[in-house]
Amino acid sequence: MKILFIGGTGLISSACSELAVARGHELFILNRSASIKYPVPDGATLLIGDVHAESSHLSRLLGGHRFDAVVDFIAFTAQDIERDIQLFRGRTDQFIFISSASAYQKPPKNYIVTEETPLENPFWEYSRNKIACEEKLMQAYRADGFPVTVIRPSLTYGPSQIPFCVGSWAHPWTVVDRMKRGQKIIIPADGASLWVMTWNADFAKGLVGLLGNEKAIGEAFTITSDEVLSWNQIYLEAYQALGLKPNVTHIPSDLLAAFDDHYAGSLIGDKINSVVFDNSKIKRFVPDYHCEVNWAEGVRRALAWHEAHPEFQTIDASANILWDKIITEYEKVFP
Repeated sequence: MKILFIGGTGLISSACSELAVARGHELFILNRSASIKYPVPDGATLLIGDVHAESSHLSRLLGGHRFDAVVDFIAFTAQDIERDIQLFRGRTDQFIFISSASAYQKPPKNYIVTEETPLENPFWEYSRNKIACEEKLMQAYRADGFPVTVIRPSLTYGPSQIPFCVGSWAHPWTVVDRMKRGQKIIIPADGASLWVMTWNADFAKGLVGLLGNEKAIGEAFTITSDEVLSWNQIYLEAYQALGLKPNVTHIPSDLLAAFDDHYAGSLIGDKINSVVFDNSKIKRFVPDYHCEVNWAEGVRRALAWHEAHPEFQTIDASANILWDKIITEYEKVFP
């Protein structure tokens, strides 16, 4: 199949790019540049351009191309979707939008989440924007058959990312560095809420397996691991992988949000809610979908990758200052 990835060199999309090429698809990647951290795989064609540029420029860049499937990994607002609908109507047989499992109802009325769980998140603008994107795409699908498929990943990581619920996404080594130096690590609430971590190459098997599937048009899919862990277990495994004794403090999420409103969305609107994702639908549509990398293996792979790439062991100084301030203030009241 002839495939276009908008993005294609990010944490999730790079794994999908590698798998698409490995399976023999003719892959085009629309990106502003060739990324250093996530290089374009051999065999893919890089189209250098900004998807946020004028539509006339994008039309010229894409030329006479018509694609069996287009995947937009970097659409975040309804305006992005309006552009995509205008650009790809009649140019593709399937348009896949990468939404987010954070769009599911928060707080959840049932800890088991399926594709039928309502989309509602009053705590996080990011999630509300993803919901708006989905609504606009489904309107286009119902109105004139725009061939949309919606994908909802949860917290997906890979070699270059070590995800923690109180961490720095841009500088994931920050928390590891604190662990190594014996500094306290914050775990929100009591750390007992359930969560799911998904290795990027495992996620890719679900997404690439849906490419060109006509039955997936007009459908939404959750694609995650089936492994469910508490945040306490997640952090403990990271300490064990480092051979260190845990040094953590549990701090209420609403207090964290009082210091930084980012946590209102990221925690209260997402990660402190116990969720167990039902992946039965993606397994029906992609029968060979299964996750091979559990967290114990994944965190060790990510740590090893960072050890081999010291240039990415960057530290978020402002995050360190904030966490130390929160811990100090909290321990004044609860020594």
